[in-house]
This record gives sequence, C-alpha cells and structure tokens, in this order.
Amino acid sequence: MSVAFTREEDSEAQAANLPDRPVSPHPNFVTQSGLDALDAAVAAARAAYSSAQVDGGVSADRTAMARATRDLRYYQARRGSAQLIVSSGPEDQVLFGRTVTVDREDGRRQTFRIVGEDEADPAKGAISYVSPLAKAVLGRTVGDTVTVGGAEAEIVAVSG
Repeated sequence: MSVAFTREEDSEAQAANLPDRPVSPHPNFVTQSGLDALDAAVAAARAAYSSAQVDGGVSADRTAMARATRDLRYYQARRGSAQLIVSSGPEDQVLFGRTVTVDREDGRRQTFRIVGEDEADPAKGAISYVSPLAKAVLGRTVGDTVTVGGAEAEIVAVSG
C-alpha cells in the first residue's frame, strides 16, 4: 500500500470527524424572519443529509456525510431552542426586532435592526441583540444619548 494512499485515508477520516458548531450560551431569540431562516436551514440540512446518503453515504464521501450530520444537528437544536420575540411597546422605544438610527458624535449616521444571533449580518444592517451597540440602545427611546465604545450616540429614529 502506498504511503500517499494511507495519508489520504487518514485526512479523510479526520475530515469526517468534524467538531460540532458552537452554540451560543445566550437565549436564542429570533424574529419571524429569523425563524423562517432557521426552518429553511433545517430543510437544507435534511436535504444535504439525504443527498449524502443517496450518493453512497459514509463509504463514498465521509466528509459530506459528517458535514450534513453536523449541520442537521446544529440547525435542529437552534430551531428547537428558538424563542420568537414579537416586540410591542411605545413606537419610539428601541426593542428587539426594531430598526434604530443613531447619530454618532463624529457625524456618522448609522441605521441597524436588532435581531437574533443567527440573523445578525452587520454588512446588511442587522446586529445581534447581544452586541455592545444593541445592549446600549435596547429599552431607550428617541432622543436618548448612549455611550458605545467610549463615544456618544443619540437615538434619532426607531421603526418597525
């Protein structure tokens, strides 16, 4: 048996033993769109798992099966722990799921939506409710000033 062949099998076996995806210790709060995204992720993970089984399962591609199994476990756990949060309160109050605009003391205006950890995508204007910025503004109202990262920011608008 070739040494190269043995090493290839060893690396494939290591790849098949993928570590579990880390799960946050925070409550899994989600908006309706976040819950829908989790449902879609569970369906995609089930499809990937089924595909890996049909394509030959563990003997054909151990990495694909391991990845599909890991992802299915993760998304089913996240879906099982999801807590749908529908915020209600004064329209000018910053709550989970709402969109907030702040004016920073350096002149920048920043708009973002406060969402669950799985939904967070800062590049698209969605930040996690456990982020420092979200923690600073949650529960506050339009006109309030908060300190974030050593600088002040004023809440100028809340919607949604």
